[in-house]
Amino acid sequence: MSFKPTSFDIAQRAGVSQPTVSRALRGHPSVSEATRLRIEAIAAQLNYAVDRNASRLRSRTTNTLALLFFEDPTPDESHINPFFLAMLGSIARTCAQHGYDLLTSFQQFSRNLHVDYEYSRKADGIMLLGYGDYETYRERLAQLEDEGTRYVRWGSVTADAPGMTIGCDNRLGGKLAARHLIAQGYRRIAFLGEASSHAPEIEDRYRGACDAMAEAGITPDPDLVISAVTTDTAGYVAARALLAQGTPFDAVFAACDLIAIGAMRAFEEAGLSIPADIGLVGFDDIPLAAFTHPPLTTVAQDATRAGALLVEALIAQIKGQDIQNAVLPPRLIVRQSAIRPL
Repeated sequence: MSFKPTSFDIAQRAGVSQPTVSRALRGHPSVSEATRLRIEAIAAQLNYAVDRNASRLRSRTTNTLALLFFEDPTPDESHINPFFLAMLGSIARTCAQHGYDLLTSFQQFSRNLHVDYEYSRKADGIMLLGYGDYETYRERLAQLEDEGTRYVRWGSVTADAPGMTIGCDNRLGGKLAARHLIAQGYRRIAFLGEASSHAPEIEDRYRGACDAMAEAGITPDPDLVISAVTTDTAGYVAARALLAQGTPFDAVFAACDLIAIGAMRAFEEAGLSIPADIGLVGFDDIPLAAFTHPPLTTVAQDATRAGALLVEALIAQIKGQDIQNAVLPPRLIVRQSAIRPL
């Protein structure tokens, strides 16, 4: 199989971020001439070339934007995070306000259909929600960059992430969650979620919780970190594993509300009371969170603002305007699950 270089390969050799490579090859004025020349030289050495098909498409418009939901990695490959569904109304409304039609698709991440939206001229640009394993996702984003696809995504906002990203300050959200638990008198805080580079948003939430524990003089216990994907079933299984290992804990910060809801069931079956025995905090503030028993304390992401920003950023990109990543502040929603009885 012949080696096909990507902009990530150029970035690694040039010692710069992938977005810098993308800007340099487009002749963006934010990149210095010396850096641009170095990147162009490395691109030539690697026989790298941007696919010009996408560039030709830019002169043709459909007045349609595509929204692609990628399914989470569940056994039946059919799960969509309710938080993403909460964005849908805002995205559709903002598209209508700007005179664009919206094309929505639910896709398995194993497929590569998101590239086809530009090539088949169904849409002028795409919005991406969900990604599965981020290590794989980065390569897909690099492919979009290399092919000149206009896209924005919801996810982790980092300097080295390709493309335009709208996201939440997940680290601050994790800090808010753990600070509240600590203020309520909880000290042994477990974390349920995939706290690794494969899920950077989740990893940031855990790091934020560790920041809050460090502020309070609490040393995080790595034995209290249980991996879980973002489903209620995974939360139930993770909570049972946490109980089975026997490491003492008195609170749980779940990486998302679905994990927290699954954990609730496991704790209830074990005869434990929330919040008397275990304080519990989730993340996302999905509609169901207010109706669990007890109601779930959670960290809210602004789905309405997020949806509007995704659309506005994509339209700006289509119009050739310079756009920047955006980070939205989270908000702690305090409910009964994390209010410790006196």
